[in-house]
Amino acid sequence: MYKDIRNIAIIAHVDHGKTTLVDEMLKQSGTFRENEEVAERVMDSGDLEKEKGITISSKNTAVKWGDTKINIVDTPGHADFGGEVERILKMVNGVIILVDAAEGPLPQTKFVLRKSLQLGYEPIVVINKIDRKDARPDEVLNEIFDLFVVLDATNEQLDFPIIYAEGINGIAKSELEEDNDDLSPLFEQIIETIPAPEQVMDAPFKMLVSSMDWSDYVGRIAIGRVEQGTIEQGQQIALLDRNGDLKEKAKATKLFTFNGLKREPVEKAIAGDIFALAGYEKVDIGDTLTATTDMTALDYYDIDQPTMAMFFRVNDSPFAGLEGDYVTSNQIKDRLMRETRTNVSIEVEQTEDPDIYKVSGRGELQLAILIETMRREGYEFSVSRPEVLYQEIDGQKHEPFEEVVVDVHEDYSNRVIDNLQQRKGIMTSMTQEGENNRLIFKVPSRGLIGFRGEMLTETRGTGIMHQQFDAYEPFAGKIPGRNSGTLISLEKGEVTSYALEGLQDRGTFLVEPGDKVYEGQVVGINNRSDDLVVNVVKKKNLTNHRATQSADAVKIDPAKKMSLEQCIEFIDDDELLEVTPKSLRIRKKYLDFNERKRAKKNKEFA
Repeated sequence: MYKDIRNIAIIAHVDHGKTTLVDEMLKQSGTFRENEEVAERVMDSGDLEKEKGITISSKNTAVKWGDTKINIVDTPGHADFGGEVERILKMVNGVIILVDAAEGPLPQTKFVLRKSLQLGYEPIVVINKIDRKDARPDEVLNEIFDLFVVLDATNEQLDFPIIYAEGINGIAKSELEEDNDDLSPLFEQIIETIPAPEQVMDAPFKMLVSSMDWSDYVGRIAIGRVEQGTIEQGQQIALLDRNGDLKEKAKATKLFTFNGLKREPVEKAIAGDIFALAGYEKVDIGDTLTATTDMTALDYYDIDQPTMAMFFRVNDSPFAGLEGDYVTSNQIKDRLMRETRTNVSIEVEQTEDPDIYKVSGRGELQLAILIETMRREGYEFSVSRPEVLYQEIDGQKHEPFEEVVVDVHEDYSNRVIDNLQQRKGIMTSMTQEGENNRLIFKVPSRGLIGFRGEMLTETRGTGIMHQQFDAYEPFAGKIPGRNSGTLISLEKGEVTSYALEGLQDRGTFLVEPGDKVYEGQVVGINNRSDDLVVNVVKKKNLTNHRATQSADAVKIDPAKKMSLEQCIEFIDDDELLEVTPKSLRIRKKYLDFNERKRAKKNKEFA
């Protein structure tokens, strides 16, 4: 056992370099063998995490520095995964707040810092990426100090230690001018600043479940910090829910401690350390594991509520069941329920229709990640347009608002400002940094659906946007929807180049020759604002006249390929997105033209 333990979380805005810094900490603490092959961003183990370059679920690791064991939790930086960050903070005794030396503190920095200051932690500030050409560490330090003041930090919290780092090169310094080539100043600062956990050994064992994992060998694995006492393998332990009611009594079949990236089996776990425990099938995040001599639950810190919902439904298109392995409502329901066990910020409700489930989460990205994960697992289903969740406060309708930060070249800033104002956004500040403007807005969440794509088009792909849930505010009124209509397939069949050639001036197509389509499927984006039914499967009439060579050379613009996130942003209230392991198809809710007309009429009279 270690004489000393430190439990820390690394918190930061997305892409400020948390995972890269943890990689270097693992390497320099001797976690890997000298000849061991180590992947880049080794902590981002999921396929989606690797592809998108973001951390989606928090990870536990541990390094040794001298006689001290440092348990490190790498947390997600994206606002939609804030639920992960909040519960992880309860497991540690201090935080490292990482800020990019060029970008400065961004919305998620503010969010995670507020949470950690409320818990009374005294953070270590790491100004990362000081090797960037546009780094401005002194100004960023002032911005961080101002942020601490705004968030009502105590005098002790304001007296934070500062480390300057080049995470990618594994270098940390206490002073900018210092000459140093490793991370030892950071390790020493952690041991000096972060308090050791209180280790009450002579009390009954208690542990709050803060995180969950799964293993094919031992089933569900509960992860958390041992609050008091000790536990030995095979000991009889009770599992209590958040209200203190008994869920099950069972033996702790396996105990694990963290060492580097591995979970190592141990015989005993002690107070203050972060451990993993197997043997409890019904365990959920927020439950308490306790010795049977003291059946009281630990306080659970409630996380923020979801702000957005989508309806997941059984796919009922003419192509249903052709590409997916799991297509029934029971299979979809079981998968969604499994998600709620490990992902505390997702809620699933059954609607009146047994084939439709309402799935609520923190934002579009979180729901898109769930959809993409299910799709890769072989599920086939369809989803509706995201909608915000309203609240009734003092008899008045309130809706979620977000703080939006857009970094954009000054040539395009007027376009972005106009667009956000049309979406009921209110500008709170505008600052200039070189040729770029930083615009800060408060915008209703529903006004941001579809905004990212429009902003990238308006700024020629150069604008950068960050958003973060701010608060519930009074309903902001009607917001204009999508300004372009769709091109809808008239009948089922295979798309022909002959048909597309004749329709090219109508808009941009999402399909190409050879694709199979069905009646009511959206096959393109109309140049006008209304919907237009077109025949994309029309074949050329065969005659016995031979055409000239030039008449056969058909030139067709390439089809527009939309990612899952772009499809979710694009679909309208009367449309669904059909999701299968192989395809993404946008379709009308009512495939038949006359049914669509009837539904539109009923809506107008309603």
